[in-house]
Amino acid sequence: MLIVTTEQVPGRQYEALGLVQGSAILCKNVGRDITQSFRQLVGGELPAYTEMMDRARDMALQRMLAQAQGMGADAVVSMRYATSAIAQGAAEMVAYGTAVRWTE
Repeated sequence: MLIVTTEQVPGRQYEALGLVQGSAILCKNVGRDITQSFRQLVGGELPAYTEMMDRARDMALQRMLAQAQGMGADAVVSMRYATSAIAQGAAEMVAYGTAVRWTE
């Protein structure tokens, strides 16, 4: 399935089927939270959180795609990600866009 962040797909005509979205809420375990807290004191990347957000992004994307496939979509246009903190060490990742079907 084609996924684009643009509103138009060059050379293609389509009908909009509707909004599709997928979300995932993940958190790190307490032990990794403690080691990441120490890293915050000295600066630098927090690899455990980077890994957590990568997993959440992949899960949200797959859930959005499953919803689009269930609608009979050929593509998702105007796809976006959004994130928010839910609690200390936990975050929600949302993938959303418009499911479309080719008309040509």
